[in-house]
Amino acid sequence: MEKNQQIGSCGSVESNDCLMTVSASDKLELEISSIVDAFFHDQIEKVILDTLKELNISKIKVVCLDKGALDYTIRARLITAIERMKNNA
Repeated sequence: MEKNQQIGSCGSVESNDCLMTVSASDKLELEISSIVDAFFHDQIEKVILDTLKELNISKIKVVCLDKGALDYTIRARLITAIERMKNNA
């Protein structure tokens, strides 16, 4: 890992949670892996994109490892991971 690379993470891989990792990027990148992907991929993606839009963030890499988290958990984990990334700058 580069010394100046900005990274933030939040959450866990416990049931009903998600591990959200974000890093600085020159474009928007989303990687979603979920135990309920076949049913909820679009909803998970929507929560992530809506949250990024509210925060006026258009260039970031988001990796979401979901274990069945509800929308508000996904949102909270993403916001916290972004704040941690900013604090690591």
